[in-house]
Order: sequence, then structure tokens, then C-alpha cells
Amino acid sequence: MGKKMLVTSTDLMMIQFLIPHVKYLTEQGWKIEVACSPVGNRLQEVRQVLKGISPVHVVHLYRNPAKPGNLHGYRELRHLIQKGSWDVIWTNEPVMGVMTRLAARTARRAGTRIVYMVHGFHFYKGAPKLNWMLYYPIERVMSRFTDTIVTINHEDYKRASRMHARNVKYIHGIGVDTSRLHRSETRCNIRQEIGVGEDDFLVLSVGELNKNKNHKVIIKALGLLEDKKIHYIICGKGDQREALERLAESEGINKNIHFMGYRKDVVDIYHQVDVFAFPSYREGLGLASLEAMYNGIPLITSNMRGPKDYMKNGVTGFMCAPDDSAAFADAIQRLKENSILKLKCGAHNKIVVKPYCLENVKEEVKKVFGELEQ
Repeated sequence: MGKKMLVTSTDLMMIQFLIPHVKYLTEQGWKIEVACSPVGNRLQEVRQVLKGISPVHVVHLYRNPAKPGNLHGYRELRHLIQKGSWDVIWTNEPVMGVMTRLAARTARRAGTRIVYMVHGFHFYKGAPKLNWMLYYPIERVMSRFTDTIVTINHEDYKRASRMHARNVKYIHGIGVDTSRLHRSETRCNIRQEIGVGEDDFLVLSVGELNKNKNHKVIIKALGLLEDKKIHYIICGKGDQREALERLAESEGINKNIHFMGYRKDVVDIYHQVDVFAFPSYREGLGLASLEAMYNGIPLITSNMRGPKDYMKNGVTGFMCAPDDSAAFADAIQRLKENSILKLKCGAHNKIVVKPYCLENVKEEVKKVFGELEQ
């Protein structure tokens, strides 16, 4: 093939999701260069991982679209695009996606194909009106400068299909990397660590402690249940920890809420809990919940975009409105009291998650770019 591709994203997106696809497309014959904005201070890590595979350029863009410095990043992008001869430009994320498509207008008129991968539109069913007023018009206009929009959930696919891009494609997320989901030889004992018995019921959440992840609804649910045998384990860091600790104290269940911070042994913890809780207000798809599914854990999620693609009540677990603590409490109670249902949901989830695994998604991404040649 030998065609040239420029991939643009933040350094975080590249590290967390895109590197396996860059490597795989390179193996398929693509000559790829990468342009990253250093929002997560992980640019050196990107360069190290892609050393000898893809050159890595820096463009100084910010996630906040109102930052004046984005103009400088736009100029850097435009210069990079103009000095290259790209068959395809693959861009990701809102600010990077807008700036890349603006900077690539001349290149597109000369034949470069522009692919924009949406990891979750900021406008969605239930989103704040401000999101619709700000982000929807921008994305609709920018779709005119896009050959293919790629979405990772069905709600975004339907919405993108009503925009102006020539093609809209759906893929099963960006890929669950199953190679990292194997238990370590030196396994932690989370029950021993938090001081609970084998007959206690453990609910797990993994993710940053922020308002969007909505850990508070699970704490409130446990407060309603008043069951000292149910414990909630939260793995992650963030600015909401103190607020969540105060909430647990006010609910009288602080001894049942366990803040574990950032953990490198989350895979070991997956195998020791009973339920995975994913009550976010907004998700593109939900990688953490898919990892839990791969490990055979039933889910309790919000009924929002993303989880709705793979959740089915009573089959994979249960969905609840994100602020309905009573519904979450009922879902936890049902799985605690019905061990057969819990096991069936866990076993079913191992099947449901297969299309979302990395090896399958790599082929889907490859197909998207292969179809550009037709």
C-alpha cells in the first residue's frame, strides 16, 4: 500500500487508545506520522512507544476551545499538513478535530481524505442545553470538511448520519486490550486489604473521582440499603474524593466505602468483586465497564448513551437513571439476593464483550481506511 497517514490527537488519547491501531496499520503498509497536543505530559512516552514506527510531532493545542494558545497550535498543524503529502488524515477529539479539519482544507481539496473519529459527542440525549448550543452547530459545520465520521456508539452514529460528511461508520469502540486483563502472579487480596469476609458483597467502580462518573449515586444507594455486608470499592483519584467521603459519613456508611486511589492491580480486583457499577452521566462507550464484562462481572450502569449499546436489563445486569439511587439500590439488592442471576449475567457478559475486544476493533479500523481507496 505505502500510503501516508497523519494521525492527530492528544498525547493521552494516543497512549490510552490509539497506539495499537497506529502499530497495526503500519504493519498493513501505511506510512504513519503522529501529531499530539501535550495535554497529559505523556509526549515522551508516546515517542518512546512509537520509536522506529512513527515520527511524533507536537502541536500546542488545549482541550479548552477558548484558550488563545489554540491559534498557535492551529498554525503548527497547518504547517505540518502543508509540508507533507498525506493520503489520509485521521483526527480525534473535539478541539484537535476542529483544528485539524480547518488546517487541512487545502489538502482535502487536493485529494487528502479526512477521517474524524468521535469518541463521544458532547451533545447527546440528556446533555445540558449549553452543550447543544455550543458543540452541535460546530460539529455540524465541521462535518462539511470531513470525508468519513467514525462513531463508537449507535446514538452518535444516528446523529452523525444527519450531518454532511460523505460517509458515517460505526465501530465497536476503540478496543478492549485483553492482553492486559490477565491476573498477576502476585495477586492482591482485596477482601483482606479492606478487612471484609468472603460472604460480604463487593461493588466496584474504576475511574476518576469527578462529577461525571457519579459515584455519589452508588453511595446513596448503599445508604438506602443499610446493609453492612455490602461494600463499595472505588479505584481512582480526583477532586471529588472529599465530597464523597463527606457523603458517606452523612449516610452513615463510611465504613462500607473504600477509596483505594489509583491501582495498577485493578485486574486482580475484578476477579474478587460481585458487581461492577458504572453510573456515569456521560460516556462515549465505557471502556472500564467493558473490561469488567470481559472478566465476567455483572454490571449496574446508567441508562445513558454508550452503556445502552451493550446493556440489557436482567441479562447483562441492570440499567438505572443516573440520579435514581433507589433504582441502583434495588439492582444491587437483586444481584446480591440472586446468586444464579449474578452468575448468568457474568457468563453472558463474556460473550457480549467479544466484538468490543481490540483484535476485532483493529480489523474494523483497518476496514474503514481500506474503504477510502475504493
